[in-house]
Amino acid sequence: MTTQTQVVPSKSRRASAAPGNKLGRPHYGTHVFLLLMAVMWLIPLVWSVYTALRPFADTNKYGYFSVGGHYSLDNFVTAWNQAGMGKYLVNSAIITVPTVLLTLLFASLMAFAVSRFSWRFNITLLIGFTAGNLLPPQVLAAPLYAMYKFTVLPLSVSDSGNLLNTYYSVIMTNTAFQIGFCTFVLSNYMKALPKELTEAALVDGASVWRQYAEIIMPLCRPALAAMGTLEVIFIYNDFFWPLLFIQSGDRLPVTTGIKNLQGDFLSNYNLIAAGAVITIIPTLVIYLLLQRQFVAGLTLGATKA
Repeated sequence: MTTQTQVVPSKSRRASAAPGNKLGRPHYGTHVFLLLMAVMWLIPLVWSVYTALRPFADTNKYGYFSVGGHYSLDNFVTAWNQAGMGKYLVNSAIITVPTVLLTLLFASLMAFAVSRFSWRFNITLLIGFTAGNLLPPQVLAAPLYAMYKFTVLPLSVSDSGNLLNTYYSVIMTNTAFQIGFCTFVLSNYMKALPKELTEAALVDGASVWRQYAEIIMPLCRPALAAMGTLEVIFIYNDFFWPLLFIQSGDRLPVTTGIKNLQGDFLSNYNLIAAGAVITIIPTLVIYLLLQRQFVAGLTLGATKA
């Protein structure tokens, strides 16, 4: 008499073999969608680089949508010298660096207050800061211009006697508009941190400022790096506020100063494309340097229980 042994499949094997199970199934639709989106985003950049490498004479001869002629870096050299790109890049740094630091400082303070403490107006303030992002900046252009125009400053601070034609106006405006977004992101990140950390520090006699500076902020480095990278890109690429508040050409940032490459009656689009590619380099370098922290800051908060 022989005995037959029946093998019972495990739960995991049955689950993987069950009909309708999506585990392990290739996501062709998602991959095709992401590939198409990547191509759509890369086409303008690749075309700008290609146009910048071609002389203007070859473009006129063969057309923009053509292949022919010779390629060189002459447009980049001409754009750098003719537009004074070095000076404008320094101006962009003068605006971007203080704005990013002030935005992260004020946003982290506000996020710490509304996420780590329970008080009457914490949700109201968070909603107010978040709702501010829904307001189009152009709506406040005229009121801000008038307010800065009638704000009197000593000539030792501003040669115009007010906030117009100064870096202060652009820095303050960008900081005010970016605080809401950063507060929302940082507050959600801080809420995911265990309450026991600050409670234990409070029992040990740590003040609120010490809890913020020595406990919460070091744990928020990935989120701060992600926000810092995004804010550098946002503020560096800003065109509207510098164009509105700064009249002196030698104080314009690179995004606004690149218009010097445009002629009065004829525009050399190959030269403009070379200038546009040059403006991309600083943000690209910053992203590559902070890429690991940027990705960690975007994904770490999502994996917390």
